[in-house]
Amino acid sequence: MLALLPQLESLLQQAGISLPDQQKTQLLKLVGLLHKWNKAYNLTSVREPEAMLVRHILDSIVVAPYLDGQRFIDVGTGPGLPGLPLAIVCPEKQFFLLDSLGKRIRFIRQVILELGLKNVTPVQSRVEAFQDEHGFDGVLSRAFASLTDMLTWCQHLPAKQGVFLALKGVYPAEELAALPQGFELVTTHRLDVPQLEAERHLIIVKKQQQEP
Repeated sequence: MLALLPQLESLLQQAGISLPDQQKTQLLKLVGLLHKWNKAYNLTSVREPEAMLVRHILDSIVVAPYLDGQRFIDVGTGPGLPGLPLAIVCPEKQFFLLDSLGKRIRFIRQVILELGLKNVTPVQSRVEAFQDEHGFDGVLSRAFASLTDMLTWCQHLPAKQGVFLALKGVYPAEELAALPQGFELVTTHRLDVPQLEAERHLIIVKKQQQEP
């Protein structure tokens, strides 16, 4: 996959992202593993490594500047997206990657092993059943569910000051208009993913603080 290094470096430059060589190598190894495992396990509909660079790697790491805190959970992570790319470019933060399907968690474990990632914890569970005593600074989801479903299913996961970070395509005006009671929009960001001919938005929501 090192043949893809010039393309990765070009994409990073277009996105205004600077990474050390080790992280670039890890991202390329992740693409290689995704491509290899995809043939047998059908982890993603994106088949070509060149497309994976744009639609999986860059599409994930553009979120990194908006991650405030130390502990994050990626719910419905699938083959580790956006959690694995974010864990690579944010080695100082901890990421829990949750999915209910065993084959996806097996893949994530293999990536952790081969890339030597120390900040990733794979979790095979339904999101409603998973409990964490500390809570998370951020609850991430990418193409996981509607905002209402995400907030309803994951409301037990954030720490007191934690937020929900939903990666969406087009601006989800209708979903935002129908936010469940007890939640409020913090902010939205339009994300620029080089060479991706589709809109991307990051929606940040938090629980409303209860009056004492």
